[in-house]
Amino acid sequence: MNAGIIGIGRYLPERIVTNKELEQRMDTSDEWIRTRTGIEERRIASDDMDTSDMAYIAAKRALDDAGISPEQIDFILVATVTPDRAFPSVACMLQEKLGAVRAAALDVSAACAGFMYAMVTAKQFIETDTYKYVLVVGVEKLSKIVDWTDRNTAVLFGDGAGAVVMGKVSEGRGIVSFELGADGTGGKYLYEDDYVVMNGREVFKFAVRQMGESCIRVLEKAGLTKADVDFLIPHQANIRIMEAARERLELPVDRMSITVNKYGNTSAASIPISLVEEVEAGRIQDGDLIIMVGFGGGLTWGAIALRWGK
Repeated sequence: MNAGIIGIGRYLPERIVTNKELEQRMDTSDEWIRTRTGIEERRIASDDMDTSDMAYIAAKRALDDAGISPEQIDFILVATVTPDRAFPSVACMLQEKLGAVRAAALDVSAACAGFMYAMVTAKQFIETDTYKYVLVVGVEKLSKIVDWTDRNTAVLFGDGAGAVVMGKVSEGRGIVSFELGADGTGGKYLYEDDYVVMNGREVFKFAVRQMGESCIRVLEKAGLTKADVDFLIPHQANIRIMEAARERLELPVDRMSITVNKYGNTSAASIPISLVEEVEAGRIQDGDLIIMVGFGGGLTWGAIALRWGK
């Protein structure tokens, strides 16, 4: 039996920061941001809420959705590049907050592709019967590493968390194929040096190429075609990059998740946040084939073909 998703949850901070508000802070405009990124607003966590706090709320909701108690979780994987502190890991802090006393705990650092890396890691433990239930969380408080005077990066990012409980699912459901990759030579294009530093042109070129190629490769690995894809959940970084991936799969617009307009780029949290949104809205149904694909600093990338359902 394949490993799949048996519970979902997310958390988004209450505070909404619009493009109009950013116009007051820096030399930018709502039109400039929207036309280049598709972002209209983003959520920003309060000063007294850190990464582990958002992870806890999303994780608790995912556990409730799965009908699993914290004591049943065997392993906690948290994808993040904005931990509360260097150590202990967010995963260890989350273990304590949840009371998941049996769970091993580990952070995964692969930037915006981190959630894909964490899901694929969970798959290995589940399908080898090492662990029964793995909690996977993608969470970021990017607002604390953004230079709010840099209009090239400050307008892009938001805070939030998404979580899934993974376990074995029925025959034909779950992860059917995946691809993970990295190109360390591109690390100089996107990194943190107190604040996020990005060469937007180079990252854009990389992402447009890699997202589309990864989508096609996971289909080939699964012995499937573009016609088999029901829904695309791309990393919510930039609407133009997302559109390039959608066009590569020849999908209509209504079969791609678009949340970047409301939440901005939430890095490792963006794919699980979008997944929860689409499932709760009824746009993903049992048996649908979903492609999840992301890219990020490293440079890293990851894609998963998943048949939805328990």
